[in-house]
Amino acid sequence: MTMKNGYKALVDEAMAQVKTYTVQQAQAKFGDANVQFVDVRDVRELEREGVIPGAFAAPRGMIEFWVDPESPYFKTVFGENKEFIFFCAAGWRSKRR
Repeated sequence: MTMKNGYKALVDEAMAQVKTYTVQQAQAKFGDANVQFVDVRDVRELEREGVIPGAFAAPRGMIEFWVDPESPYFKTVFGENKEFIFFCAAGWRSKRR
């Protein structure tokens, strides 16, 4: 069975729908009360590489469950009226719509 959409197609589709910031642009938003950084790296990466202070850790596999208010796993941080800046190690996991 051939996959309908491989990872490159999924990343390209997401890239067309999200706003991408440079590191410098993201740094300029750090500390803004209207911005919430969301780290989608795995817990092992967080332990190994460290975290951004104040970032909300949301493993990539849980995003859809945690952002949906109708989900039993909904996290209230995603109900706040803020700009969310998702980030990971390489940029592929955080480029989800």
